[in-house]
Amino acid sequence: MPSRPRQPPRDPKVDALRADGTLNRHADHVTDPLFAVHDFFDARDLVQVKYEMLRRVTVEAQAVAPTAVAFHFSRPSFYQAQRAFQRRGLAGLLPEKRGPRGGHKLTAPIVAFLDQVRAEDASLRPADLVQRVAQRFGIRVHPRSIERVLARQEKKRRRSG
Repeated sequence: MPSRPRQPPRDPKVDALRADGTLNRHADHVTDPLFAVHDFFDARDLVQVKYEMLRRVTVEAQAVAPTAVAFHFSRPSFYQAQRAFQRRGLAGLLPEKRGPRGGHKLTAPIVAFLDQVRAEDASLRPADLVQRVAQRFGIRVHPRSIERVLARQEKKRRRSG
């Protein structure tokens, strides 16, 4: 029976960094010497890499451009990290969740309209509401989006009432 190639053991730190969203996917591109010679410095830890990059410029007065390159960041990314750190400390160096921060089509006035229409006729299906929103506001939304927003509204009502 042929043996399968043995996989290396999983690294719990990598698993934890990945779960937290702080795994540096470009760790192999970090060329700063400290990350190559000291075990304390871990290029896989994105927060640590950003912090050390900021420290290098702020404390050791190194130039921004070459420092950013050594840590595999662009100059604009360096300044963005710097502003985030100044505003929020280490928490500012945590990566932000990607993608939209909520429904961008179903604004408060549209949700209020949906609540009003549903209060007048609870038998309306999301597909019917799609047409009402299109007629009133001139935008197309997906029936599932309407289902979700109505479910959130109902959940809020149950909690507060």
